Amino acid sequence: MKPLLITSSANPKVKDVLHLYEKRHRDATQHFIVEGYREILRALDAKTALIQLFVCEELFLGSNEQALIEKATKQGAQIISCHESVFRKMSYRDRPDGLIAIAHAFEGTLTTIERAIEGVHSPLLVVAEAIEKPGNLGTILRTSDAAGAHGVIVCDRCTDIYNPNVVRASVGTLFTVPVAEASSNETVSWLRSRGIKMVAATPHSPKNYFDVDLKGPIAIIVGAEQVGLSPLWLEQADITVKIPMHGAADSLNVAQATTILLYEAVRQRASTDSL
Repeated sequence: MKPLLITSSANPKVKDVLHLYEKRHRDATQHFIVEGYREILRALDAKTALIQLFVCEELFLGSNEQALIEKATKQGAQIISCHESVFRKMSYRDRPDGLIAIAHAFEGTLTTIERAIEGVHSPLLVVAEAIEKPGNLGTILRTSDAAGAHGVIVCDRCTDIYNPNVVRASVGTLFTVPVAEASSNETVSWLRSRGIKMVAATPHSPKNYFDVDLKGPIAIIVGAEQVGLSPLWLEQADITVKIPMHGAADSLNVAQATTILLYEAVRQRASTDSL
């Protein structure tokens, strides 16, 4: 069966894609955009429900796209071929690679994290409070995946996890790291009830991050760059830590700070495992 061919950007399916760049349409439809070979492949590997896959062979960058299309077809996605001008109209990338998928939103609650840490002796979690920039949130997901974190909890969201730039910055690790969205109050109670120590990052802490024990069950708490963590987290945290700053800048990008803290936890845990 030949895929549907779209030759005009006035096609309703194209308009549906463009609407998904707006949060209200993502919320209303529970659909979101996944663009790019790596991102779509990771979505498929995670069994994320893909509804449609728009393809433009003229923009393909390699030779593996056909295998991805076949995999998407087997998993139930509708394949839609597009003229290059139509595809570029839908794409948000300067150099599109000819693949855009529409996916169905997946469950992202604290129950998701609960399942992910079941049987884990010392969970390593990240809590990101009120992160404003999609690129930072996506990078936090990417780092969490690389460091082997067991989950990311997005609290009091300022940007939703389905923002196309979150998906892009995460390089598809949105689909590989267990993710939940919850309020800060819910998350504090959930962590406390499970004996997971809350380690809050703030430049006002008297303790450097490398002087603190990060080997047990912990959640690293990070906040927005401009205002930092809310009073709730600073009051409820079991411990606060800082990253020493020796120059004119008084803080780091939140994604960079998360990377430093996560890999210190990884370092400490690796040294314990080697004993």
